[in-house]
Amino acid sequence: MSIRILLAGESWVSNATHFKGWDFFSSTVYETGISYFQAAVEAAGMQFTHMPSHLAAEQFPASLEALAAYDVVILSDIGANTLLLHPDTWLRGKSSPNRLRVLADWVNAGGALAMCGGYYSFAGVNAAAKYYRTVIEDILPVNIHTFDDRIEAPEGATAEVIEAAHPILAGMPREWPALLGFNETVPKADASVLAKVNGYPLLATRDVGKGRTLVWTSDIGPHWCPAPFASWEGYARLWQQAMQWLAPQESAK
Repeated sequence: MSIRILLAGESWVSNATHFKGWDFFSSTVYETGISYFQAAVEAAGMQFTHMPSHLAAEQFPASLEALAAYDVVILSDIGANTLLLHPDTWLRGKSSPNRLRVLADWVNAGGALAMCGGYYSFAGVNAAAKYYRTVIEDILPVNIHTFDDRIEAPEGATAEVIEAAHPILAGMPREWPALLGFNETVPKADASVLAKVNGYPLLATRDVGKGRTLVWTSDIGPHWCPAPFASWEGYARLWQQAMQWLAPQESAK
C-alpha cells in the first residue's frame, strides 16, 4: 500500500499594477511551490494530493473519517486562520468544526502531521500564521514564538546534521547545500532534533499519542529552499524517507 499524502498550502495569488506614464493596467498570477516536493514523493510511488490554500479554506478535512483518506498531512505556508475560518463561519455566521482540533485528535489516534516552514507557517510574517497557542503547537516537536519568527539568511545558512543514524537521514551526506532562511522555533524536551540550522531546529520529530509529527522549518522550495538545494539528490531522499518514517507502518510498506 503506497503512502497517501495531503499537502495543504503552498499556493498564492499575486496582483501587480503596471504604470506607463498616464496609463496603467493590472495583472494577476497564480503560483504554487510544490513542484520539487511532488516530484520527490511521486518518484517513490507515493500518492500526492495538493490542496491549495484558497480551496483548503472550504475543503480541508473536518472529521476523523475524512482525514482517514490520508496517511500523512502536511501544512506548508498556510496560516491557521485558513483552517479555522470555514466559509460557513466566516461568511454565514454558522458553527463549523475546529479543524485544528480535529487534526490534533487524528494525530493522537495514529495519524501523521508535518509542518514545513514559510511566511505563513509556525508564527510567520508579522506573527500572522498564528499557530502559537493552538492545539497544533501542542502536538508539534517545537514551541512557536508569538512574534515574527522568520530568520532571513540571504548569505546562506548551512544545515548541521545532529542525528545521522535516524531513519529519515539514512544514507544522507553530512554536508548539505545552503538554505536562505527558516522559521525560528524552540525544541520541546521530548523532541528529537535531527538537524539544525544556525543553531535552531531545522528538522525535528516527535511521537504524539499513537501518531507522529515532524517539522522542517525552512521552505520545501524557493525562496528559502533554493534550486541548488531542491534539485540536490539528497532533497528527494530526505522527503521520501521522512514520509516513510511518518506514515503508519502498514502504509509505508
